[in-house]
Amino acid sequence: MRVHFSLPAIQDLHTLQASFADVQQRFGMDAAIHDNTRRSRVLLLVSRQGHCLNDLLFRTHTGQLPMDIVGVVSNHRDFEAMARSYGLPFHHLPVTPDTRAEQEAQILALVEKEKVDLVVLARYMQILSDGLCRELEGRAINIHHSFLPSFKGARPYHQAHARGVKIIGATAHYVTADLDEGPIIEQDIERVHHGMSADELTRVGSDVESLVLSRAVRWHVEHRILLNGQRTVVFD
Repeated sequence: MRVHFSLPAIQDLHTLQASFADVQQRFGMDAAIHDNTRRSRVLLLVSRQGHCLNDLLFRTHTGQLPMDIVGVVSNHRDFEAMARSYGLPFHHLPVTPDTRAEQEAQILALVEKEKVDLVVLARYMQILSDGLCRELEGRAINIHHSFLPSFKGARPYHQAHARGVKIIGATAHYVTADLDEGPIIEQDIERVHHGMSADELTRVGSDVESLVLSRAVRWHVEHRILLNGQRTVVFD
């Protein structure tokens, strides 16, 4: 159940939460109460594919996404200028197999310092450790193309073109320790055909990924998603 209501001016969120605690305990309820006027604080992670980052920055800047982006983290400097053009801090945190633990500790410290509500992996091409996945459980969203597990690794759209795929899609999901298998939030597809080049398939895929991720992020920051085990319930 999701209920949207207004509070009398004399009552605040903390008072309501305290008064509801007895009801919650009496009925054994899993419940959360959010102030819909408080904008979520969001941290974006990206590597070297910037379409999702660009889309989220633009939608937030133009008021289409009701959230505050507190910074951009990347293991490369490709999109530093883009982040700074929106007046956002850019955190360059390079990573190697030997420095992964240290780099993830820096990300987590940033999450805590900035009081981040949601971490978005906007085509961040690094596998998060089990420990970081647990720390961010229920508050980290990832996006990936629909070809998994068939076409793994680099240039998946070129692999798909070589195999003559007819549908391109994308999936946004919560991050878990099970790689790319977290609870699904949103999916979409576009039909493609044999006359399209690999680069055209990549362009279509980039558009679908951006749209699917922006929807998932919107629903999360508007508190429209309930986690139910390995599934999600998304309210209109």
